[in-house]
This record gives sequence, structure tokens and C-alpha cells, in this order.
Amino acid sequence: MTPIKHPSRRSVLVAGAAIAAVNIAPAAVVSKGTKKKTPSEKLPPSERLNLGFVGVGGKGRSNINGCSAHNIYALCDVDAVRGAPSFEKYPNAKRFDDWRVLLEKEAKNLDAVVISTPDHTHAVITMAAMQLGLPVYCEKPLTRTISEARTVAEYARKNKIVTQMGNQGHATEGARLTNEWIQSGVLGEIREVHCWTNRPIWPQGIVRPRAETVPSTMNWDVWLGPAPQASYSSQIAPFKWRGFWDYGAGALGDMAAHIIDHPVWALGLGAPLSVEIEFNRKDPASARDTFPVSTIVTYQFAARGDQPPVVLKWFDGEGNLPPRPETLEAERNLPGNGVIYYGSKHCMMHGSHGGVPRIFPEAEMQAVARAKQFPPKTIPRSSGHYEEWLQAIKTNDYTGAKSSFDYAGPLTETMLLGCVAARVGSGTKLTWDSAAMKTDNDLANRYIQHEYRKGWTL
Repeated sequence: MTPIKHPSRRSVLVAGAAIAAVNIAPAAVVSKGTKKKTPSEKLPPSERLNLGFVGVGGKGRSNINGCSAHNIYALCDVDAVRGAPSFEKYPNAKRFDDWRVLLEKEAKNLDAVVISTPDHTHAVITMAAMQLGLPVYCEKPLTRTISEARTVAEYARKNKIVTQMGNQGHATEGARLTNEWIQSGVLGEIREVHCWTNRPIWPQGIVRPRAETVPSTMNWDVWLGPAPQASYSSQIAPFKWRGFWDYGAGALGDMAAHIIDHPVWALGLGAPLSVEIEFNRKDPASARDTFPVSTIVTYQFAARGDQPPVVLKWFDGEGNLPPRPETLEAERNLPGNGVIYYGSKHCMMHGSHGGVPRIFPEAEMQAVARAKQFPPKTIPRSSGHYEEWLQAIKTNDYTGAKSSFDYAGPLTETMLLGCVAARVGSGTKLTWDSAAMKTDNDLANRYIQHEYRKGWTL
């Protein structure tokens, strides 16, 4: 579909960006210890973007804060109670409980949209905004299904829409150091990577709870969106939905964007060749409704150029940690979320969101430093996760945001392939044909595709 452009605001702002620096008076000298202003914070009011936010409770609040140097023009949340703090903080913002109405009435006045809703509505809201020509920031995972991720990423690429997925750690210093150290050969050849999280911190391995009366403060039909018609439960919305097949992507969908992101990026892994899963499910009846309580997912990645094949193992669930490395100091514990790289020269570990990479044991870290074997910083440093996206909009630079859907779409597909295996069952091994977007398992192929209730399309 050809996007409907609304150039009245955005084209003027983009055209003005080139001369804005000339028109803005030089910033005052910043006193020692004062945080340096971002480019967005230096903008005069006339140059700020009008932003619309869909989902303004929970993570939506922090995303609003990340973009608060610009105009908080419109706020939308299906839950008036959960959205109340944002509605109260920005009383002049236009308020909605249905994102479709927001876009219908205000698209011409918006410069971009930020989406912080449950996973199952990401794709439909993102696509609707992009078809109106609006840049999009969408929380992770980009979508709930692989087919949605592929469709959304391809549309953004074809139409050169500025996008960003909410894996904030992609902009960190730790992420760049990890890339530089690995790609310079400091760790040697890496053939195995272990990733883990202490999630879920919400119920999984349960059957769907009993129906409750929908609160008068909630638009339940819009919350459901494209998901199957179902009864409301406070044990699902507003927070405990992640573990349900119909709404979330479990611990993988929640945390892999912050954890798997870094080995996928630093090692240039591309699409996996296969995925295999083993998991713990205490109640067999729960397989109909929710993810298992813990999983071990094994991805196989092909050799790339002169780099060897890689086995990446994912562990989730309380206490479900990877094997403790033999060379890790006895007094040193694994963090709640993290990554270990097993190199032929050295091993390295960091936490979630890029963390702080350290070679271990510490004596080896210090030896590498003394020998001046760490490489120079060659990867451009980020202006900030939100700032990358905001400045890319201002300059109409499709490549400016570094976790754009070009990168985030394939990353999401890798994450969700593990979710597909979980849906098929413990002991499942799937061979993945990324180009054809299918596995060697007919049941798995059903779960790769999105299927919406009547009245909803992508």
C-alpha cells in the first residue's frame, strides 16, 4: 500500500533542520558536573516534533520521558487508571483510548508515533502509522509473530521510514566495546555463547484465569486488538499478559532483545540454521494457554567468512542458569541477566543491555590491558537511544537510528523462532529456512504466521 503522506509539519521541520544550527544561539557554557544537553534539548519550540504515544502506563512512561524534549502532543491508553499518571503530567496533550481514533484525527498533526503496548498489538499499530507516512518507535519485541516482523520490516525498508525498536542497550558504551573487542580478535575464535535471564517475573505455565467483569475504566476490545475474542481478567491485564501465547512472547520476547542482541550484532550471526528447545511445564493443561515456566533454547548459526559456526544457548526461568565457567572466580556470581562468550583466547561476560564487558578471570583482563591489546574505539558512539531516532526524523536519515527495523526485524525473528519451538513442544528441533520463512515442521509453520480475529488486518 502506498503510504499517505502528511508533509505539512514534517517536511517543514526536516527542511528547517539544516539551518536550525545557524539560527539557534550558542549554548551557554556548561558548568562542571552539569549534564550536557542533547541536540533535541537545544531546539527552539518551533523545531520540536509533535509526538503521539500509544500505551502510556508502565514502559510507556519511560518512553515518554526519553522523548520529553519534544512536544508530547497526544496520549492514548486503553486503561484510564494505568494511563492516569501520564495524562495528569501532560494535561494539554490530546487524550484517547483507541489508537485508531488518534491516528484518524491527529495523523496530520503528528511527526512520529511511539508504541508501548502489549506485544500482540505492536504490528497492527506500527503498520497503520507507517502507512500514514509516520516514523515509528516500537517497544520490543517488534512483533508477536515472525510473519509480522518480516512484513513490518519490509514495509519500513521499502518506504524508507525512520524506525527504532526499544532495545535500549543497543546504544550503550558496553555494546560498542563488546563489538570492538570481539571483532578485533582479542577473545580469539568464538564458537559458543551462553545467554540467560531471570525472567519470567509474571505467571507462566498456568491455564487461563476465570473471567471477570471489565472495569469501566478499560477499553477491553481495543486491548484485545487482533487477538482472539476472550474474556477479561485482571490476572492478564494490565501486566501479566507476557506469558500468554495470544498476547506475549514470554521471557525470550521480553529480554532477548536486551541480551541476545549483543552476540548477534558483534558476531554478525545472521539468521539461525536451527533451533532446539527443552523446557519445564508443571501443568500439562497449561500448554493450551501459556509459555512454560523455564526453557533452554539452542540456536545453531553458520560460519561467516573466516569466523566459525556458533552455538548460542538461551536459559530462562528462576534459577535456570547456564553452567558456571570453570575459570570464573569463586567469589564472582553470575548476574541475573547476562552473556558469556567462550573465546579460544579469553572468555568474556557482560550483563543485560550490553552491561559492562569484562574478560575473566580478572587477572586475564588486567594482563590484556597491560599489554595494550584492547583495540581503539572505532564504532561511532551513540547520541542516546531515543536521540538517535529523534535526530533521524529531524534529518530524514533512514539509517540514523541504529536499532531500526532493518536490524530489529531479523533480531526479532531469531527471538521468536525460539517461541515457535516452545509452542510445538519440549524436545522440538526445527530447521529454519529464513528466505522462505518456514521450518521443516508443519505445526511450527502455522505458528510462524499471524492470524487475526475478524475485522483486523495488517
